[in-house]
Amino acid sequence: MRTNRSKCPLVNILDILGDKWSLIIIRDLFLGKKTFTEFMKSPEKFASNILSNRLELLIHHGLLKVVKLPHDQKTKLYYLTDKGIDIYPIIYEMMNWSSRNLDSEFGPLGIQFIKDSKKVSSKTYIKRTQTKYTETRNELLNV
Repeated sequence: MRTNRSKCPLVNILDILGDKWSLIIIRDLFLGKKTFTEFMKSPEKFASNILSNRLELLIHHGLLKVVKLPHDQKTKLYYLTDKGIDIYPIIYEMMNWSSRNLDSEFGPLGIQFIKDSKKVSSKTYIKRTQTKYTETRNELLNV
């Protein structure tokens, strides 16, 4: 296992999540993507080697796990661990900061997020999203 290059908690998380690709993978998992092919179809256009690298990094740090389909041993399904699900508040706050502070035109998913997140408190929205993902993951794993 790699040793931390710094004693700073911020640097430690940035070593895992400090690039856009890792956060996009986690976002996409919350949006229902599970396979390498589904990640490759993200509008941000992953390079396959970058995607492979980031998936392995997230698995190595315990944020993701992977299983193979029982009827198709070639297809891997990626899912967030509880540790990975715990990152959602960070993603939520980053998206909200973006909507408040950047003069950007967002796509349909961003617009829907902004609209939905304004209907309830941030705590409620985050908890609902995490709970929904956990339920979906448990169904996937037949827990």
